[in-house]
Amino acid sequence: MSTTKVAVIGSGNIGTDLVIKLKRIAKNVEIAVLVGIDPASDGLARARRLGISTVDTGVQGLIEHPEFDDIEIIFDSTSAKAHLTNAEALRPYGKHLIDLTPAAIGPYVVPAVNLDQHLGAPDVNMVTCGGQATIPIVAAISKVTDVHYAEIVASIASKSAGPGTRANIDEFTETTAKAIEEVGGAAHGKAIIVLNPADPPLIMRDTVLALVSNPDQDAIRQSITDMVATVAAYVPGYRLKQDVQFTELGGADTVATLTGGADIGSPVWKVSVFLEVEGAAHYLPAYAGNLDIMTSAALQVAEKLAERAALEIAR
Repeated sequence: MSTTKVAVIGSGNIGTDLVIKLKRIAKNVEIAVLVGIDPASDGLARARRLGISTVDTGVQGLIEHPEFDDIEIIFDSTSAKAHLTNAEALRPYGKHLIDLTPAAIGPYVVPAVNLDQHLGAPDVNMVTCGGQATIPIVAAISKVTDVHYAEIVASIASKSAGPGTRANIDEFTETTAKAIEEVGGAAHGKAIIVLNPADPPLIMRDTVLALVSNPDQDAIRQSITDMVATVAAYVPGYRLKQDVQFTELGGADTVATLTGGADIGSPVWKVSVFLEVEGAAHYLPAYAGNLDIMTSAALQVAEKLAERAALEIAR
């Protein structure tokens, strides 16, 4: 099967990691161009050393690039505000956009949960690193029982948080919380991000806390185990840090506050899931699992889009 040409906008940490993945492990897609706005950026320099064409004049430079007509998929790893501008500029050309920012113009996509539902969308949103790590777990619990409330805490090494991540903290929490509900299936969602300054840097850790009623504990454990295996198939460093925990709650007032006053019956239980995401160290060290899970998920979407396009041509 012939490969599908792609471009990456953004030559920072995420964009550069994605470029290296596209060169090393991609099967159905081929990196044609890396786009940045800083001619001196490390990402553009690395791409040139790998023999990849580069543009340092942003999205307009990409549109004017000789290979632009052949490019079918464009990854945007800039920022939420920049993606709004980039998407508008690219809209007339009919490209598939994979948005790695929290802009959320298009539908949220978490490959382990809902990829097949949105392959026809022109612009898909990869939520956030915390969302990619935790929403599959919320969805796994939702398969077994109603999730009245889900709260996630994503803790990442401060050194792995570049300017784009730091500029998008508010968008991170808002986008992730919405996706916990829309994709994960929770009635109410909340997201927290922690930039951990520890030195040496710590591997990405994620905590999922879900409130459920009368849980079938064995069924929930099995659903979570199966989901972890599904995510680990495209993010090898994704794993449970310890056994799933169940705690029966009292505190009806607290539960009512978290669930918007909803009458969810009793008893109410808290399901606690602790995750670790180790990066593949394609660009940054292994502690940067937050980058690895975003680029791995985005690559998974591109591979599926390329497979779909090839099947349509074959028909």
